[in-house]
Amino acid sequence: METDTIAAISTALSEGGIGIIRVSGSDSFNIVDKIFRTKKNEKKLLSFKTHTIHYGFIYDGDRMIDEVMVSVMKAPNTFTREDVVEINCHGGVLVCKRILDLVIKNGAVLAEPGEFTKRAFLNGRIDLSRAEAVMDLISSKNLSAVNNSLNHLKGRLFDEITDLRDKILYEIAFIESALDDPEHISLEGYPEKLSKVVDGIYERVSALYDSFKKGRFIKEGINTVIVGKPNVGKSSLLNLLSGYERAIVTEYAGTTRDTIEERITLENVSLNLIDTAGIRDTEDYVENLGVERAKKYIEDADLILFTVDTSVPISDEDKKIAALIESKKLIALLNKADKEAVVSETDIKSLISANCPIIKISAKEGTGLKDLEETVESMFFNGEIGSDDELYITGIRQANELKGVLESLDMVRESLANGLPEDFYSIDLNNAYIKLSRIIGEETDDDLINEIFSKFCMGK
Repeated sequence: METDTIAAISTALSEGGIGIIRVSGSDSFNIVDKIFRTKKNEKKLLSFKTHTIHYGFIYDGDRMIDEVMVSVMKAPNTFTREDVVEINCHGGVLVCKRILDLVIKNGAVLAEPGEFTKRAFLNGRIDLSRAEAVMDLISSKNLSAVNNSLNHLKGRLFDEITDLRDKILYEIAFIESALDDPEHISLEGYPEKLSKVVDGIYERVSALYDSFKKGRFIKEGINTVIVGKPNVGKSSLLNLLSGYERAIVTEYAGTTRDTIEERITLENVSLNLIDTAGIRDTEDYVENLGVERAKKYIEDADLILFTVDTSVPISDEDKKIAALIESKKLIALLNKADKEAVVSETDIKSLISANCPIIKISAKEGTGLKDLEETVESMFFNGEIGSDDELYITGIRQANELKGVLESLDMVRESLANGLPEDFYSIDLNNAYIKLSRIIGEETDDDLINEIFSKFCMGK
């Protein structure tokens, strides 16, 4: 399949100023030559210098389809390491599709999702960790996700994995050489030396693996549930954070009877917000279903925003909710700070046994949001989420491989502790080496590669 010349629309299928049709493969220039004419129609694309752009028109026979700019990029200095042509046409679904149909009609094959990036990987331009970073970058929902994807794209993870592999490979080679030539290569004192090396590698791999939890929060967002008794301002808070009237707000208690979900971004972090029904004892059947659903979301939440109305005294309902959430990671929000307060921070501290942050907000006036963002960053990222130096693992595939590396290194440690023969060390070190190699794509199978790139968008 990699011998075909492929084509796809690489920009969003919607109205816009520009649309781009990307063509990659050995026949790219010949195919586009059949439909592209310069103003004077004097040259073929192959005769143009690489990485140049040219003004002209797309024709279907004698009929002009669009006025375009065509980029010419010759192998191997391209994204795919193949000859690439990009047709920059006017944006719009119909124009882009007509030009793509012409390209396919003249010999190209419609690209599969992620096939351009797949070819970049198969042709050795990028490793698998960089390829996965491409899709992470495209789907980034906040600045932290962008920065982390760029770190992967720059090869930060690749460099770390490569260095770890080199250290493991050196030890494997030494053991094998010593076993093959014991007269010239001594293993005396080697277990103690190897133990220190393995400990150092284990520490670095463990740090990468431990970063996955933070990485998941950066990439997917923090599952955040807003809880509180009825009419404390939960829906007003949701509306404030989402930036529009997402939920109905009235002065009547029990307005929200089901969960309302919204993803919001606070510059560096994303919250998967869930506004729940006010938790209270009720005989209303529908409202009670909402209360039970709220309790279920509390169990699965990464973060609870416990919202309290400071303009009215603490009630039994507040106390019941506090007991329900005290084992969770939570932030207490003292809402309605624009009114005279009858509830203090001391009251909240006596209500919740957990040492949780307490923030004064006014959902009505929009105050307290910056404090909320900084508190979330501190709770989940030690306040360092904005650092460009941090490297986080965001993919479950990479995390599973790292877990396997740690398990193999634990086996080496066990063999060292039990004084087993050196070939035991070599076997488990080799397993660790293979799992590290799978992260960057040097030990993979076709099914895994196809599964990874099938999740990409068309045209990338």
